[in-house]
Amino acid sequence: MHSSDPVAGPETGGDGGGDPNGLQRKRPPPRKRLSQILAEIAEDDSRSEITIADLMHLMEGRARAALIFLFAMPNVLPAPPGLSGLLGLPLLYLTWQMMLGRVPWLPRIIAGRGFPHATFAALIQRVSPFLIRAEKLLRPRWNWLVGPRAEHLLGALMLVLAVVVTLPIPFGNMLPAFAICLIALGVLERDGLWACLGVFVGVVALLLSATVVYAMVKGALFVLLGAFS
Repeated sequence: MHSSDPVAGPETGGDGGGDPNGLQRKRPPPRKRLSQILAEIAEDDSRSEITIADLMHLMEGRARAALIFLFAMPNVLPAPPGLSGLLGLPLLYLTWQMMLGRVPWLPRIIAGRGFPHATFAALIQRVSPFLIRAEKLLRPRWNWLVGPRAEHLLGALMLVLAVVVTLPIPFGNMLPAFAICLIALGVLERDGLWACLGVFVGVVALLLSATVVYAMVKGALFVLLGAFS
């Protein structure tokens, strides 16, 4: 006597593993992209203020590289006045911790700082187009450039770049901040190519910043010496 039920197999949706109970293995849910996480936070208007502690909690275990990117990006794109200054100190802390290989942590005086939800939503609206395009290009490759040992060196470079970002150098914060963003995205998505590109941009940014600082110091000395001659 023939059964009318088809035999489950690979073509008919079976698990293909000979499971006597006919139970299919559940696949883990797809990993959310950073752009999705930030969009969800921006769309949640239950909070009138977004604190840095809130962001660290909501980043789902990717707080360090994700927050480094988020804190550096306002220096690349136009942002509300004062936002870059608010995020400068956390950027220094997090890059320092990456250099030492420590778990991301911020003092309460910094973690408790925040900004209005509307300001955060406006920032994410500016960041999202670049981030979504970048995520389409990012993929795991050249893993040795973003491994645990490499992260110490990348963290050291980003720390130096973060110091430059916080200095009052005319137009001197955009390129270092962009380099930090590239490296952070490379670490976040395990893409060594992007991390390598960020290192190249970072070295160029440091050379340009050093040139600007040298010119400023030389000009200031020239004026001082001229005033007393």
